[in-house]
Amino acid sequence: MAAARLGLWMAASMAAAWPLAVQAADDAVPAAAAPDLSVVSQRLDALLDRDYPALEALYKDLHAHPELGMQEVRTAGILAARLRAAGFTVTEKVGGTGVVGVLRNGEGPTILVRADMDALPLEEKTGLPWASKARATYEGKDVPVMHACGHDTHVAYLVGVAQALAAMRDSWSGTVVLIGQPAEEPLQGARAMLDDGLFKRFPKPDFGFAAHVSNLPSGVVAIKAGPSSSASDSYSVVFHGRGGHGSMPAATIDPIPIAARFVTDVQTVISREKDPAAFGVLTIGAIQAGSAPNIIPDSAEVKVNLRSQAPDVRELLRSGTARAAKAAAQMGNAPAPTISYLGGTGVLMNDEGMAAAAASMLKPVFGDRLAFAPASAPPMSGSEDFSEFVDAGVPSIFFAIGGYDPAVLAALKAKGEPAPTNHSPFFAPQAEPAIRNAVTAIVLSIVGGVRPAER
Repeated sequence: MAAARLGLWMAASMAAAWPLAVQAADDAVPAAAAPDLSVVSQRLDALLDRDYPALEALYKDLHAHPELGMQEVRTAGILAARLRAAGFTVTEKVGGTGVVGVLRNGEGPTILVRADMDALPLEEKTGLPWASKARATYEGKDVPVMHACGHDTHVAYLVGVAQALAAMRDSWSGTVVLIGQPAEEPLQGARAMLDDGLFKRFPKPDFGFAAHVSNLPSGVVAIKAGPSSSASDSYSVVFHGRGGHGSMPAATIDPIPIAARFVTDVQTVISREKDPAAFGVLTIGAIQAGSAPNIIPDSAEVKVNLRSQAPDVRELLRSGTARAAKAAAQMGNAPAPTISYLGGTGVLMNDEGMAAAAASMLKPVFGDRLAFAPASAPPMSGSEDFSEFVDAGVPSIFFAIGGYDPAVLAALKAKGEPAPTNHSPFFAPQAEPAIRNAVTAIVLSIVGGVRPAER
């Protein structure tokens, strides 16, 4: 999940809302009429018992060979081959390295299931036997690469969903569109696939599902109704100066103090302009300028990330950032800065009716491990570009899947240490039962008839 992380909000807001929310889910409207879920669940368990060893082997292979956004050539090829083997009609290179698999199974709704494929420019420190030693080029630099956000498990669960739905065609009808999405981390892949005609070249989904592993306890499946994640906007702000000798600053326009002034001043948009009760985060993620101590550079770049959960706050942070940048440049007698939008996405909204129906239907399967947070619970501070598909007219559920051994979490808590979150070099979720639970939650939701209310 791009610059801020799923594991953080899921472990915090969802776990905090869990006791209240599970009770609320008991009163949910049941899913549409469907086969006996206990029988379907037993059948799915048997299929997963057969198929799971290969899914875990796939996860380990992908973990050892991670690829950055829009570089997922090997991953996409493996996914495409697995989907074809399951009987799907597969198209590759959609929106760059994206994969689309379609399985038609008679009359019924068109259902989207999405998994993201990309990894992060990060050196792995998990010590796992299948730890990554891969390297790649990122922004012109050679960097280590790691699946530090669990997207390797996501590709594995997508294959598991494909195999299960193909084997259980007598339990559902309609069309399934499976998506292997590139470049979720920079929040670019979903938009790239849409711009490449995803919903024009392939059947337009009526509703959809996705899931994400986190550092919640293994076995937990969490559902957040309504707003689930924050909007994100990232900018590059380049301050222009006039370079020269470090001993003669009067002959220059030094962009470094201008950038430093901006870094400080822009935070007043949060502390003095935003309503204190409204969520909003402004992060300076990078400052790049200069090469030597005795040279005043001619430019300085600052990279800014904004998080918000309401349209008015989003606009305030955007306009306030631009205003502060222009004011800092003017104060330094410099030209106007160059402000470039690097990318972003909107708030991810889980369909409230689907979320309540799924929670009610899945509770007998997962028991106390099913967590349901109502729409009134706050969304996470992180962001997810699955929102692009939702905003394009596909009401959906985005599941949170626990991936950390409860005993490990308890031991860390006893030592006063936090559990590694997504994007940590130590992030190592348990593939079992995370992959199995993601497949189970999605397949049972499809077979069980979870869908939006008719409008």
